[in-house]
Amino acid sequence: MNLFMQQAYREAKTGMTAGEGGPFGAVVVREGKVIASAHNIVLLTQDSTAHAEIVAIRKAERLLGTHDLSGCELYTTSYPCPMCLGAIMWARISKVYYGCTPEQVSKIGFDDKVFYEAIEDPNASGLISLEHSDSGECLKLLADWIKKEDRKLY
Repeated sequence: MNLFMQQAYREAKTGMTAGEGGPFGAVVVREGKVIASAHNIVLLTQDSTAHAEIVAIRKAERLLGTHDLSGCELYTTSYPCPMCLGAIMWARISKVYYGCTPEQVSKIGFDDKVFYEAIEDPNASGLISLEHSDSGECLKLLADWIKKEDRKLY
């Protein structure tokens, strides 16, 4: 096991042992140096988004002073769930190394298959109902955004 994956493993073990969340750890690396590491703290924080990958990304972005983690790599003890995969892509992390496969993790109750399927067709999933609402005022936000001279895409 490489050194960065070992650190992700230690993070996962720490969080799991402390009862802070599931058995998941993650490490953000840039140019061979650890920028941030974290473990799942969903139970500790009562925050369903506090997965190891998300927490590590948030730490790395704060430490680097940017929302753009281009050039970084992520080491995680498990294949990222859909939420974490989305966050990884939004952060512009280009390479992810993972330990356990989705099939392996599903055997202990963390089955993300239904969430991946819901992304394909949310309304058919039974998990959520998405409905378009009046967008007049929302469209005004977009028009106002375009007028801003200092706008930055993220």
